Formats: sequence, structure tokens, C-alpha cells
Amino acid sequence: MASTISPPQLISYAQTTEVEFLRQIFVRDQMAEWVKSPLIMGRAEDVYYWDLSGKQYLDALSGIYVVSVGHGNPRVIEAIGAQLQTLHFSPPMHGTNPVAVQLANLLAELAPGDLSTVKFECSGSEVTEAAIKLARQYHRLTGSPGRYKIISRYQSWHGSTMGSLSASGLKSRKTVNEPLAPGFIHVFPPTCYRCPFDKQHPGCGITCAKLIEQVIEQEDAATVAAVMVEPIGHTGGVIDPPEEYLPMLRDICDRHGVLLIFDEIITGIGRTGQMFAAETFDVVPDVICTGKGLSGGFIPLSAMIVRRPIADAFWGPATTNPGFVEGHTFEGHPVACAAGIAVLREIVERDLCANARERGAQLREGFERIAARHGVVGDIRGRGLLQCLEFVEDRATRRAFAAERAFGVRVGRRALEHGLLCRFDPHWIAFGPPLVVTEEQLAQMIGVLDAAIGDELRSGSRG
Repeated sequence: MASTISPPQLISYAQTTEVEFLRQIFVRDQMAEWVKSPLIMGRAEDVYYWDLSGKQYLDALSGIYVVSVGHGNPRVIEAIGAQLQTLHFSPPMHGTNPVAVQLANLLAELAPGDLSTVKFECSGSEVTEAAIKLARQYHRLTGSPGRYKIISRYQSWHGSTMGSLSASGLKSRKTVNEPLAPGFIHVFPPTCYRCPFDKQHPGCGITCAKLIEQVIEQEDAATVAAVMVEPIGHTGGVIDPPEEYLPMLRDICDRHGVLLIFDEIITGIGRTGQMFAAETFDVVPDVICTGKGLSGGFIPLSAMIVRRPIADAFWGPATTNPGFVEGHTFEGHPVACAAGIAVLREIVERDLCANARERGAQLREGFERIAARHGVVGDIRGRGLLQCLEFVEDRATRRAFAAERAFGVRVGRRALEHGLLCRFDPHWIAFGPPLVVTEEQLAQMIGVLDAAIGDELRSGSRG
């Protein structure tokens, strides 16, 4: 007798409790605390979300730095629909497809310098993992097989796969997965507000960059494959480096034959006011990893953009050169690439990089007004539409709130109550709204955050 499969039973949110509803899936980190106050979105448009109860939220986070050209962007939806009618999948083992080629060409045109060879992946974790593999394989192909170590930074986040996680420096996410992969060395990031070397910029000599050169030398440069950094480190609290820092890393890597990899999963695709943060800091790395905003959140997509001299090492007869040994089933997915093309055209044709710069200036002014009103703001940092406030208990001494006070989390939750989505951490809050955000919408977002901070202070959280 043939077996039958019953159709799935749709669970109505209104017909069950929140906890029962959420237990049907693996919720974020399986956090019991999160389940107590879940947020389940039902629809979205432009820079707004609505949850299943109909409550509206301003999206000051672009989903999670993904929704670059706004929720429900009609141009992207149309491009996806058209592509579905012609070719929805092509086998990456046997070649590529015209849409992937077109997007690769577009990225090569938009990337700085001679970054002109593109490899597609599906997520940020996959593409940073691919960059690690590329660095090691490049040195093997060019006569330095002993170069395998990756130098990255504490407080960084490069992804959830084992290689990208090993490169990451975020203690809270690493420890539970240890032991991690060998060959990863970590250094301190350029946290000027809380310099680990007790120095002040300017006048510090950019010790944080010089230390990287010392680490390369102490590890033996002949064993180091690459330095991997986020131009602006997000998970450490939007760590915006001094202007000299990244150019110094470029020089250090050049002196020692080490590749420089920029993880621009968050900072890329217009967020800093240029298409890539590499342009913002006027530095051309050997590899740029991009994702998130590349497809606007419509379909998962990421890309690794490589300088031509690096890519050339992977060309040659199969008998002597295996090429780049790395691949995924859904890489170069035609529908995802169609979304990517539409997103990039929106950004270029509507000059959304300029909007990111203009709204970024507005955001900085708004954050400065908040700091003037509330003595708990110790520092403001970031570029364009990626900026944060760091909270302190005492501004004069820069004394942080006790971790258990979780002031930033409390403010973030109050912001949610007021209908604002933003990135919050125990010590800081960050904004990263869609690149299409208007002056009026951003003013509303800033106003809600201001009110949330005031509410939390009046509640006695400081005491």
C-alpha cells in the first residue's frame, strides 16, 4: 500500500500561545528569555515592519543590515519574477549563467582598484570562509605552501562556519564551540575610546596597527597567509578606526607578502556613503567579501571580489593548476543574482550612496543632540548609515555600566516598545537603516531612541 503524506497544518498565531507557536521552530539561540517576549513580523514595506498584531515598527536596522533598498522594493521583486520565468537554477559544476556573469561584471565595475574577479556564495559566513581558503591556496600555488595563518581581531565577527568562526574574535560566540580550527591569531582592534594600550589618538602612533606587524614577524611572516578585518568592526560596537589605520595595514601586508582581506558583509553596498568602505578609507585590499545588502534581503547572496593579480594565480592547465578548490550548490544562483543586479542598479541610479552620506550627517547630528541631552552617552562613532552610541555610567571617567545592568539592552527594549528596531548590546546601540531612508523617517527614528533613553533613565536604571 502506497504511503501518503498529510498536508501540513497551518498554525494560526491567534489560536495558540506565543511559546507554543515558537516551539514549532528553532528560535533565535533557543533563548528562553527571548521567548518570553517574542517579536514575530507579519509584513514589511519601505522602512517599516508590522508584527502579527498589526503594530508598526520603524526599521533602523535594515532587518539586520540587509534591506538596503527598502522592504518590498518593486524593482527587485520584478527582476526576481522575470528571472523565475526563464532560468531559476543552473548547475555551478558545469559552468555559470548570464545573470551571474552580468552581476560579476557590475561588481567589478563598482569595486575599487583592480578588484575585478568575483566568486559568488550564499551567505556572509560562506564568503569569508571562501576568502580564508583562497588566501591559503593562493600562497600554495605561488610557491609559499607554508603560509596558512590568518590574523584577525578580537571583538570581530566573520561568520558561523568553523573557519569564519575561528577567525572571529567575539568571545561569547566562540567559547561554546571550542576547540576551533588551528592557524588563527588574534590582535586587538582599534578601539580608540577604550584603547587597550592606554593611549590617545592622535599621538598614539597607531600602536594597534604596528602591533599587527610585530605579530606577523613573531609568528614568522613565511607562515602568515592573510590579515582579515572589518573596515568598521560591528560587533565590537561599530569600531571606526583612525584614518591612518587601514592604510598602515595595507603597507604592512605589502611588506610581508601577506594578503589583506576586507570583510565588508556589513559595511559594503553603500552603507558608509561609498559603495564599499574600502573607498571610504581609500585602501584597496586584495579581497573584499560582501553580502547582506547585496541582494537587499530578498534572496541570500554574497560575493568575494578579488584583485586580478591574485585571481591570475588560479588560472592554468588542469594538470598543473587545480583552480580554486571551493564550491557550493547554490553559488551564482540566477534568481539571487537577478536580485543583486536590481539592487545595485537602484543604488547607482538613485544615488543612494549620496543619500547614505547625507542621512549619515543627519544621524550624527541627531546622536550628538541625544548626547547633549543625556549624560549617559560616552561616545558616538561610525560612518554614513552605520553609527552607534556607547553608553557610560560616568562620562568624565568613561566608566561603563555594570554588565548586569545591561543599560543598552534596556534602552533597546524600550525602543521596541515605542516601535523602533535597532541593534542593541549591553553597552551600545547602533543604527543601520535602509539606504532609502528619508530625512523625515530618520528624524522619527532618532526621536524614538531619544525618548527610549529618557524613559530608561527616569525608571531609575542608573541607580
